[in-house]
Amino acid sequence: MNPELPPAAPDVVAAAVESLTSRLRKKLDAAIETYAALPITVDDGVLRIRCGEDAEVTLTPNPSGAVTDAEHVVCGCLLAPRCLHRAAVLSACPVADADTETAPEPSGTATGARTGGEDAPSDRAAPRSTGPSDTPASAGPTDTARSTEGTGRAEFPSRTGTRSTPSTPHAPEPTGPTPAQVAAATGLWAATAAVLAAGVPAAGAVPQAELLRAAHTARLAGLHRAETAALRVVRGLRGARARQDGHRLADLVANVRELLLTTGLLSAADPDPALVGTARRAYRPGGGLRVHGVCREPVIAATGYGGVVTHLVSDDGRWFSVADVKPGGPARARGAATATVALGSGTLNHAQLARGGLLISGATLSPDGRLGSGKGVRATPLAGLSWTSGPLAALFARPLAEAVAERLTGTPGADPEQAEQAARRLIGCDLVLVGAAGDHLLARELSPTGQQSASDLLVRLTPAHGHPDLAHTANFRQLASRPGLRLRVIGRLDPDRAATLRPLAVGPVPDTDATLRLPADWQGHADLGYDRLQGAHFPPPSAPPTVDGLAGIPTDPLAEAPLWRLRRLVEVAVSGGRRAVAEPARDGDRDGGGAALRRTGFRTAADLATTLTTEADRRSRDVFGRITDPDPDRYARAWLTTAVYLAGTERALVQATWQPPTTHH
Repeated sequence: MNPELPPAAPDVVAAAVESLTSRLRKKLDAAIETYAALPITVDDGVLRIRCGEDAEVTLTPNPSGAVTDAEHVVCGCLLAPRCLHRAAVLSACPVADADTETAPEPSGTATGARTGGEDAPSDRAAPRSTGPSDTPASAGPTDTARSTEGTGRAEFPSRTGTRSTPSTPHAPEPTGPTPAQVAAATGLWAATAAVLAAGVPAAGAVPQAELLRAAHTARLAGLHRAETAALRVVRGLRGARARQDGHRLADLVANVRELLLTTGLLSAADPDPALVGTARRAYRPGGGLRVHGVCREPVIAATGYGGVVTHLVSDDGRWFSVADVKPGGPARARGAATATVALGSGTLNHAQLARGGLLISGATLSPDGRLGSGKGVRATPLAGLSWTSGPLAALFARPLAEAVAERLTGTPGADPEQAEQAARRLIGCDLVLVGAAGDHLLARELSPTGQQSASDLLVRLTPAHGHPDLAHTANFRQLASRPGLRLRVIGRLDPDRAATLRPLAVGPVPDTDATLRLPADWQGHADLGYDRLQGAHFPPPSAPPTVDGLAGIPTDPLAEAPLWRLRRLVEVAVSGGRRAVAEPARDGDRDGGGAALRRTGFRTAADLATTLTTEADRRSRDVFGRITDPDPDRYARAWLTTAVYLAGTERALVQATWQPPTTHH
């Protein structure tokens, strides 16, 4: 994939690949690698790539910046349009989201990008929300988290919980997907199962095109959630094959699991409307708002985007954000720290907004709580609040375990967009540093009286971003050398690690001397990505506070549990394909993986691993008696059952680490 090329619509890419002869399809992957490295000439909005002496491919993006029509991609060779050059160039383009023609905010260029950490846009097309409600991310997770129930079918993993009852006695019952949607889901399931059986090495341009074609069919049928998951899988496959720095195998595994689970339930005519999803929504009116700055968060994405997100809280405790994320990478992330906020009069920069506030009239809101900057928006700067007053003080009033429980409501099968929004909501807490261990700091939650107790919750703190151009790592080095320091922390939980927070900002704990002493112009908090802590910001070392040492630190259940064996099997299935999974079935569990799982009480995990490896090794014969791989459907179901079990078990272990030791049974 070449990020300099414009995004291409899935149906355009699929049609170009399907038009090739079988001989040209065998050459497609090598051609993509060659043409993706060729120089690009831009002339009045038209991109030109010279693929040979008599072959030049021209791309004419539409106003949204994406190629959405087959006629906008032209090759000059004799075989065009059914030529290898055209198909290879299109396959090298980033995958466009389906709704590239829908602008997120007509005048809100500063808020059109997705916000937060490394989850910045993966291409030039605006991202899309698939949640079934218009509730912004600032609303409570209980309003947005999806509740599910078992399907009663043995071929699909059961889903825990109960479906919410209708709001009125006469509310219509869900009618389920239409026949066209069931057919589209079935086709998307088959394409995904084929990719899973092949694995990353064999999932080249042709299988990807089949998945894109099925995703386009799902879009036409209105299956927005399944289509979005399919596009994520294709992007993940491309990142894995190209060994991109931002690729994570765990993300690809999660996306494949989400796609198979969604399409499997839809193909079985499950009536839950959350499985269908909704199209991406534009900004909606938000009326008048009074918001107060909490902190700034730098954004550096592997795709070349950079910028800043300023997090805000309203008087009634709802979370909002103002983003300025554009192409530019680390340099732009640094410069955006003091960039002017494109909201209202434009007299405030992000550093001032993070320590100030705004009175907004005619506000516009995205579904995830981003503030738009349309023509009708008016904003007046306000004096900032400290973290010890008003709605900001309320952020630190709740027990940490209670706040985390609301954010870890997602279960396998729940809408991933809504689960991600809930998990990414910031958390406030008061902590005392215990010491450093490996790549993280250990801290205990302070009791309401500000005192440390042996039964208080142990929390692991890791840098929100490790890029050397940001201040996170340097600030962590300063904090690591000061056990006993009391800190007021605003951060984001890591849902995949045991009791782990990623702090974005820190401030002093009230009514104690063993805490930070920040400059007056910092107004009571330090943004860890931008502000650098110095020795003068800490209490004098003459009277170090007392603190429990590292003795008695509980083990990490995710690291200690033998579930890593099952996780490795699930990941190998995606990265290596069916044949890689079949190896354990042929050596009779020589490495003792199944025995280790049973010995430690994970008997279901051992049974699922055995079922998966046995199914992977199953072979059939064609009409001539030759051994062939069987239909991948049964194998995909076995893998999905294992992956859903693994995700649910790991989430339960993470949730358990957020409970203080005194509540364990």
